[in-house]
Amino acid sequence: MDRVWLLTWTTYGQWLPGDRRGFVGDTRTVDWEKIIHNAPGTSYDSDLPALAAYSRRIMKGEPILLQTAQAPLLLEQFQETARYRGWQLLAVAIMANHIHVVVGVPGDPEPSFLLQSFKEYGSRKLNRTYGKPSNGAWWTESGSKRKLPDDAAVAAVVAYVEQQAFPLLIWPA
Repeated sequence: MDRVWLLTWTTYGQWLPGDRRGFVGDTRTVDWEKIIHNAPGTSYDSDLPALAAYSRRIMKGEPILLQTAQAPLLLEQFQETARYRGWQLLAVAIMANHIHVVVGVPGDPEPSFLLQSFKEYGSRKLNRTYGKPSNGAWWTESGSKRKLPDDAAVAAVVAYVEQQAFPLLIWPA
């Protein structure tokens, strides 16, 4: 595999912009200058109550929490997606409110394509089995895409994913 990525995304409504825990976002300064906090080594935005309140107001439905029975279906779909695309899954952690996928890929595809592939096919699998959620979406709009620079980083991130607290499913187990 030429590149390895850590992909992370949250379920709908579980980690909104403005969250006091911190968030990776696309915000603006008081002078309307754009600040993007998604590069390694940059700080996160945190505790912006007005933004958090606004984010809650514009939600299209209730927040989503994954259930234990949904996790194996998602893993099966992620494995199928990786096989179909010629990617190699290295680790997966599915929690009630977010997912981590470590994936090796040939070449240098756009990281947003990797993330969207897992999210879209995962959504289709859940929709076929459980129906669409009332808000129409299982996931938040975006997610984190971090390219891992070397084997040491890959090993550290795989260990991080395998040691997630309160998982519904960890793979490989």
